[in-house]
Amino acid sequence: MDSQIPREQLALMHAWWHAANYLSVGQVYLLDNPLLDEPLTRSHVKPRLLGHWGTTPGLNFVYVHLNRVIRERDLNIVFVAGPGHGAPGLVANTWLEGTYSEIYPEVSQDREGMRRLFRQFSFPGGIPSHAAPDTPGSIHEGGELGYSLSHSFGAVLDNPDLLVACVVGDGEAETGPLATSWHGNKFIDAATDGAVLPILHLNGYKIANPTVLARIGNDELRSLMEGYGYVPYFVEGDDPEKMHDLMARTLDYVVADIAAIQQRARSGVTERPRWPMIVLRSPKGWTGPKTVDGLKTEGSWRSHQVPFTMEKPEHLGLLETWMHSYRPETLFTPEGRLRPEIAALAPHGDKRMSANPHANGGLLMRPLRMPNFTSYATPVAEPGTITAEATRLMGNFLRDVMRLNADARNFRVFSPDENNSNRLGAVLEVTNRAWNTETLPDDDHLAPDGRVMEILSEHTCQGWLEGYLLTGRHGLFSCYEAFIHIVDSMLNQHAKWLKTSREIAWRRPIASLNYLLTSHVWRQDHNGFSHQDPGFIDHVVSKKADVARVYLPPDANTLLWVTDHCLRSWDRINVIVAGKQPELQWLDMDAAITHCTAGIGIWEWASNDRGGLPDVVMACAGDVPTLETMAAVDMLRRHLPQLKIRVVNVVDLMTLQPNSEHPHGLSDSDFDTLFTLDRPVIFAFHGYPTLIHRLVYRRANHANMHVHGFIEEGSTTTPFDMAVRNRLDRYHLMADVIDRVPSLGPAAAYAKQAIRDKLVEHQRYVTTHGIDMPEVLGWRWKAGAP
Repeated sequence: MDSQIPREQLALMHAWWHAANYLSVGQVYLLDNPLLDEPLTRSHVKPRLLGHWGTTPGLNFVYVHLNRVIRERDLNIVFVAGPGHGAPGLVANTWLEGTYSEIYPEVSQDREGMRRLFRQFSFPGGIPSHAAPDTPGSIHEGGELGYSLSHSFGAVLDNPDLLVACVVGDGEAETGPLATSWHGNKFIDAATDGAVLPILHLNGYKIANPTVLARIGNDELRSLMEGYGYVPYFVEGDDPEKMHDLMARTLDYVVADIAAIQQRARSGVTERPRWPMIVLRSPKGWTGPKTVDGLKTEGSWRSHQVPFTMEKPEHLGLLETWMHSYRPETLFTPEGRLRPEIAALAPHGDKRMSANPHANGGLLMRPLRMPNFTSYATPVAEPGTITAEATRLMGNFLRDVMRLNADARNFRVFSPDENNSNRLGAVLEVTNRAWNTETLPDDDHLAPDGRVMEILSEHTCQGWLEGYLLTGRHGLFSCYEAFIHIVDSMLNQHAKWLKTSREIAWRRPIASLNYLLTSHVWRQDHNGFSHQDPGFIDHVVSKKADVARVYLPPDANTLLWVTDHCLRSWDRINVIVAGKQPELQWLDMDAAITHCTAGIGIWEWASNDRGGLPDVVMACAGDVPTLETMAAVDMLRRHLPQLKIRVVNVVDLMTLQPNSEHPHGLSDSDFDTLFTLDRPVIFAFHGYPTLIHRLVYRRANHANMHVHGFIEEGSTTTPFDMAVRNRLDRYHLMADVIDRVPSLGPAAAYAKQAIRDKLVEHQRYVTTHGIDMPEVLGWRWKAGAP
């Protein structure tokens, strides 16, 4: 690290840093008097002080140093701030660069604009205290900690010229997702991907406690980072002059090292690189008040949020002294503009981190080249007579999506070690699994340039995919249904990002976050109760209607339509639930297209109520519920041929909501036409029964909705016994019909007796033989001939 930075340049960088710190404090505290032209009064201060100071000066310090290397080396850098509470700093720097005023002209680069900048922060009608979608250059809000590094690695996949500088807070570094995400360096191909520069910012404290990594000593910390596969460089101290010089020289060295690693890889060297990272150790609340009310503040947890309130009169003078310590008159002109010699430090145009197009990924997003999904269809001559593995056919389709977009390098599949288990193995015919560490001769489809991302961490897979989507690409996340709950809160954050960004005109739409949930609750009989939970869809349905979609295709052809539809969508969270086991197929491709386009409909070929009202509506959503409903209808028509039955299948779950609540919802009149106003509806549902009631509680016939679904009964047992235990099976559905249709009365006594006998026979058979009865395993739809 022998490079020498001219002292004049370091002095200007120090001035920029002071300007950013001044603006950051102003955002937390001030309503007016932005340049302190007059003595500060209580009326100039916000009535509610909200925000976080402690991490902000460190983020401002990193930002100005990155700006220097961008200008000098013409780099393409996106800044990811793990401590999302540092938004005052990010907003301040984007204003200093000019991007903020370009996007929000009312927040101009002058005195009035500065006043507006201060007033809007954490203020009603203004902006949040995190690096939200409102913040130019942000792809990571940071409201929930743990995902900055996985977002960063996802962003550089297939972006060979992009460098993501990721500041990891030392509180954030204590989270499980962040601890795992250090391994992202083993999935990056230096020849075809960009690079991530992690900057572990150790300021020592969380809200009220010290942080682990700040207290373990440099030797232990160096060993930890080296164990993760990095070469750590330490920048430590509290003297700004020395720290500026050390940081500048360190950045020059690590940026050159990254360039050398990439040059070697792109000239054919296949060694696994050891990427550099920086450990930045600086005081929490650096340059803030040393003490407040006699208590240590700078370098303490007391500076984490607002270092002091206005409850004591002397605090007003403390704030004024603090802000004057930055000498704003030397940073800004009397009109409130950043002085030209300082402003000249900012990169130009799209090279500004706040204007980088990768941080507004919709600007770069190109539609996928898509094969014709109908060419992957399963021929269905008669409903319910042949079997197929739906997700295996989906895998064939995804293989060709991958192939058609190989040159564009804008599509990847993400899966926590479950790609082949979920029957998507066909994609490995055209690519490999990404892997950039040791390989053995019997390893299968591992290569540095692989486009299937597998690591046994749902958090990391989702974080990679989110970073990939937010920078303008497309992907699919496949997972076992029960364990997708691990990323519940990550979905929350992404849904909030989408909801907010849709309301911001300059944010361009990005490709949808697509989930395939398979190995689902009804076919986890071998793994048992621990693997049986369909509740993720309940969580998704609670998100904003503009964002959330849930699809339950009953067979392979409907799954193909849904997959094609979801991959073409944008600004959505699409959840597809489909089994991977051989299941009966119901619709040929033409019928599947018609049915899925509507999202819900009567299966006329399975119904016998045409020309009048049904005695009962048999509704179903999901592949196993559809199978059991069809078997129940078959038995009902054999035992009770006089019964008029209507079969309604639901693919798009959101059609059940009123159209006043969801854009895919049915109008009340259309819903009533399907489900009638007063006839019993026996609804076989993939998930928890209460979800259907939540969706339809406003409907006229809600009182006659009787939903069967998962009721937390599970075990290691046979597939059909799983349905029996949860009363989703054909026998319980048939019995419910008999109980709910008053006209049947005594005529159904023999049918009811047959049901009870069959359930006893089933129980004895599975406990004796360990498999389901032949009449269950071999059942096929025969149109209910009596």
